[in-house]
Amino acid sequence: MAERTDIPHKVAEILRAVAGKTDKKYYTSAVILAAGSSTRMNGNSKQFLEIQGLPIVARTVLEFDNSECIDEIIVVAKKDELPLYEGFVEKYSLTKPFKVVLGGETRQESARFGSDAVNEKSKFIAIHDAARCLITKDMIYKACHGAYLHGGAILAVRAVDTVKIGDKSAFVENTPERKLAWQAQTPQVFKTNAFRAATYVARDEKFEGTDDASLLEHIRIPVKLVEGSRENIKITEPCDIYFAEAVLRSRAECAAVSEDTSEEEK
Repeated sequence: MAERTDIPHKVAEILRAVAGKTDKKYYTSAVILAAGSSTRMNGNSKQFLEIQGLPIVARTVLEFDNSECIDEIIVVAKKDELPLYEGFVEKYSLTKPFKVVLGGETRQESARFGSDAVNEKSKFIAIHDAARCLITKDMIYKACHGAYLHGGAILAVRAVDTVKIGDKSAFVENTPERKLAWQAQTPQVFKTNAFRAATYVARDEKFEGTDDASLLEHIRIPVKLVEGSRENIKITEPCDIYFAEAVLRSRAECAAVSEDTSEEEK
């Protein structure tokens, strides 16, 4: 039998790329931002509020720890909450390298501090809001593989309501075409070196982005939009807790039905 050449494999890789899939895996660091002020949570630190008996930040970390795409996890935390992470690895049986670093005065600064703390082997960095604790392994996979294919990708959902751009006096300035409007989520995944460079350019030029992708946009690096999920909300206000609990109950019920169906088919 003739020795196999690389040509079929190269063709297969091209076809996978066209289909939006890739078997390639790069060392990917998850930076979970947990240094927010929680101003809309009635004075409570939302990161350690429990949903179904599990703190929000722990629920988020566990999902990244279970992801096949992620190689290490860095949590960026508030100074007064650093002690709360002691014993975190043992308590939640984390399997991946885990560290906690001090956050900055702004979310953007915290993202920069997190990017500075990743392993030198890191090729891609996944920035995620700790408060988006309904994230799933499938969502993480989609964001990471979108970035592996395109260099940078973010989860987002298409706008279902008409979006209005207002001026400083809250008068409508313009109305973007709805079919082109998306609402950004996290994780937002980029090449590590590109993201780190973007954070320092933003610092030096005093540019304040509204999300991590805007820092890449600022230095003209394209970012791919990847369809996310409306379940992937950010816990911001007390009412969001009720939504999160409802989503988790629904997921548990669906899993139970699926398990029963599988048993019946055996």
